[in-house]
Amino acid sequence: MKYVDGFVIPVLTSKLPAYRQMARMGARVWKKHGALAYFECVGDDLDPKMYPNFVGVKFPRIAKAGPDETVVISFIVYKSRDHRDRVNAKVMADPVMNDPKYKDKPMPFDVKRMAYGGFKVLVEA
Repeated sequence: MKYVDGFVIPVLTSKLPAYRQMARMGARVWKKHGALAYFECVGDDLDPKMYPNFVGVKFPRIAKAGPDETVVISFIVYKSRDHRDRVNAKVMADPVMNDPKYKDKPMPFDVKRMAYGGFKVLVEA
């Protein structure tokens, strides 16, 4: 059964270019070590009018995004949870992830505000 790691991240719109650069590097490394798919998606329609009676929580609120921030959702797809664990171990040992030039480089978002979890696929179409 496929397995997905999912993330919700508020990102300053001014930092989106740096985030994209980091995400492209991440995509290369995760795919190199066996991830089936890697997505980084930036908010576009975060106050949809399509559902006028919507009473749930919109992404900017759930991510506590400020007026100068947008929301990024990301997900990485694996064959299974065990496969995810093996891939992530390889990713963390990859020389790119341990390159000294990135060691003290600040992340282009507030790591403390990132939400993360692993998910079993319930339905796949």
